[in-house]
Amino acid sequence: MNDDVRNIVLGLVAAGISASLGWIARTYLWKRKLRRKQAFFGLPDNSESLLVVNRDPATAEPAVHRFDVFALLELSALVKDCGAHVQVVTQDAAHQGFGERTEFCVGGPGSNRRMVAHMAAMLPGVRVNIDPEPGPDRGAFRIGADLYRMEPGITEYVLLARLTAGERRETRPVFLFCGQRAITNQAATRYLARNHERLARKYGSGSFVLLLKVVNSQAYGPDVVELVADVTKPAQSALPPAPEPATQTKPQRKSHRAE
Repeated sequence: MNDDVRNIVLGLVAAGISASLGWIARTYLWKRKLRRKQAFFGLPDNSESLLVVNRDPATAEPAVHRFDVFALLELSALVKDCGAHVQVVTQDAAHQGFGERTEFCVGGPGSNRRMVAHMAAMLPGVRVNIDPEPGPDRGAFRIGADLYRMEPGITEYVLLARLTAGERRETRPVFLFCGQRAITNQAATRYLARNHERLARKYGSGSFVLLLKVVNSQAYGPDVVELVADVTKPAQSALPPAPEPATQTKPQRKSHRAE
């Protein structure tokens, strides 16, 4: 074997080794990224998850708003990417506890009974105005001492929460998407899909409650979303009791007796 042939053979061997090492490295990084994603969502391989859909409050028939359908599609893609399975149930048919499998609950308390139960159990510091009558506080969020009113199509808010029940390692999280309008629910699911890696680095497997603002949805749809604040502490703290109205007592009149 002359020097030229030997150099060619050595070059091919080196290229093969480099390609193999590169493939192994990429596979390792991909698997590590997948494991982190599965841990954040509580979705190991072939696990089961629950997707609770709300109803469209604008119709008398049991229907789902089209923006909520888009939100469900975003969540289904996340579950599929983790190699898990999803069961879709309506908000009035989810008669089970939480923590056994990952749950994604979509819709505010006005359209989702399951959301009402979760907020009462795990977010005692949040109040949502579900009064159907028009008014400035319709749909408003009260979180602790702060009030967040919406301007439909201009400024709207949505809560994105990852909550766990208890301290058991195997407890599966519950993800809440509680928006003032259906389009904000989709905005929250899209925000989660785009930012789950950053959220996983910051919060790990712990709970968090984020208040998001959807900006000018009538022009930009669910795409322009701003993080307003991490409201985990006030949302999970019980609201102080409302002060009792002051009662006015009439001054006692002095009686004078004639002597």
